[in-house]
Amino acid sequence: MKHIAVAGNIGAGKTTLVKKLSAQFGWEAHYESVEDNPYLEDFYEDMHKWSFPLQIYFLHSRFNQVVSIKETQKTTIQDRTIFEDAYIFAKNLHESGLMQKRDFENYFSLFQSMSKQVSPPDLLIYLRASVPKLTEHIAKRGRDYESSISIKYLEDLNHCYEEWINGYDLGKVLIINVNECDYVNNPEDLSYVFQKVHGELYGLFEGN
Repeated sequence: MKHIAVAGNIGAGKTTLVKKLSAQFGWEAHYESVEDNPYLEDFYEDMHKWSFPLQIYFLHSRFNQVVSIKETQKTTIQDRTIFEDAYIFAKNLHESGLMQKRDFENYFSLFQSMSKQVSPPDLLIYLRASVPKLTEHIAKRGRDYESSISIKYLEDLNHCYEEWINGYDLGKVLIINVNECDYVNNPEDLSYVFQKVHGELYGLFEGN
């Protein structure tokens, strides 16, 4: 059993890539809980009020996913990691003044306890995308509650992502520049991604 995860900002194209990789390689897919999330719409209307319960919901959901992945014998691919919840989204909310210090400290303490019980992915695929590309993707998928996402919020998240990925040392990382690689509309780009992922996995798992 191997665990692959796709990381990236809102609108980077994680879910689409997870679906395509899952179909190509026959992996079991685990998606982010978005459509049935009871806090998401409220959060985008009032981030300060709903930041803590939203992040707790995501943390709990992601922890359950990782536990499930750990118990399965199948190779799995995950849409976003538990590490992003803490080091990107909760951190940014706290630094932006949208999550109180005591809430963030409580949240992060819980994350640290949970993270001791799980393993990082064998391969992390990071989708790097500029803010204009993110807003283009967000507009195309047309979720009403995402229409209020500000450019500043996406910029801050991108900054956190770059800081996190530059210091990530928990396992193998494959970075895909979404600005230059249109795996949704260009079959050649999709084939390139398949080859890169296959190559990373072959090198990583050879002899296992």
